[in-house]
Amino acid sequence: MTAFNQISIEQVKDYWNRRPCNIRHSPKAVGSKEYFDEVEARKYFVERHIPTFAQFERWRDKKVLEIGCGIGTDTINFARSGALVTAVELSEQSLGVARKRAQVYAVEDCIQFYRGNAEELSTFLPVEPYDLIYSFGVIHHTPHPERVIAQMRNYCAPGSTIKVMLYHRYAWKVLAILLTYGNGKFWRLAELVAQHSEAQTGCPVTHIYSRRQAHEMLENSGFRVVDVWVDHIFPYRIASYVQYSYRKVWYFRCLPQPVFRWLERQAGWHLCLTAEAR
Repeated sequence: MTAFNQISIEQVKDYWNRRPCNIRHSPKAVGSKEYFDEVEARKYFVERHIPTFAQFERWRDKKVLEIGCGIGTDTINFARSGALVTAVELSEQSLGVARKRAQVYAVEDCIQFYRGNAEELSTFLPVEPYDLIYSFGVIHHTPHPERVIAQMRNYCAPGSTIKVMLYHRYAWKVLAILLTYGNGKFWRLAELVAQHSEAQTGCPVTHIYSRRQAHEMLENSGFRVVDVWVDHIFPYRIASYVQYSYRKVWYFRCLPQPVFRWLERQAGWHLCLTAEAR
């Protein structure tokens, strides 16, 4: 297997250009308001913890830097809540959809879009401090995540907030991938997780982190971690979900909701970290 640090950023970009994240969350015409409304509703229905983590309303009149905006669901919610947003994205295809989304919701004056590799952020994004640097489910897909974290430091003032979601090593999904596709061959774990981490198979890079590893990566770049929690297990049958039906896998249907929520907090796929610049 090729080590992740030997994967080129072009390979990563090509993968996300082929199928931007969440692009198929609605069967409506891509670019229409109906499409964007449905994409948002579907995303936040399945990943209910995102608004709690992002705290969109908290950043009214504040400067927000989003690293990896994708097709712009969270971006637009920051802007609609009154934040001044700078959004960075590697994929041209994703960025095009995000720009269209800003136009549809008439918030384009509140958002500046930049295309580029976040590992080299300061080479294309003017260096200035932000109140919040936000990155949800992005940094683990770049060959050198620690470089992105180090770049973030350039855009912080004392007290700036960092909110990052990384994939959790000790997640139910990791176990499911290992058993379903790897027949328990744990020595192939990195390869298997990368291959099956996303809706479109074959993602070139997918790093996974324990709480300790993620904590150390942020601390080593000069951030003080103030909160760490885990959430999100996808409980639905894929065959139903792609047909826009929310039918749970049988064993999740049998679990009482409080037990399922406890399991999500222990073995969720999303490791959510909040930190402050020292």
